[in-house]
Amino acid sequence: MRRVCLKIVYKLKCLMTQELGQDLVEYALVIALVAFGATAGMKTLATGITNTFSTMSSDLAADF
Repeated sequence: MRRVCLKIVYKLKCLMTQELGQDLVEYALVIALVAFGATAGMKTLATGITNTFSTMSSDLAADF
């Protein structure tokens, strides 16, 4: 019984010291940051495109 308990304690210590999942969390945070920035940028870009096409449409309508 003592041997089994020591094995369990050893396995738990090994799990606590491993950092295998840390990289995955860091990559997920970077991807989330990039996605947030892209979403914010798309809104600004869409507004600029809409304004440009509206201006072009008005100019073309005024010329003809």
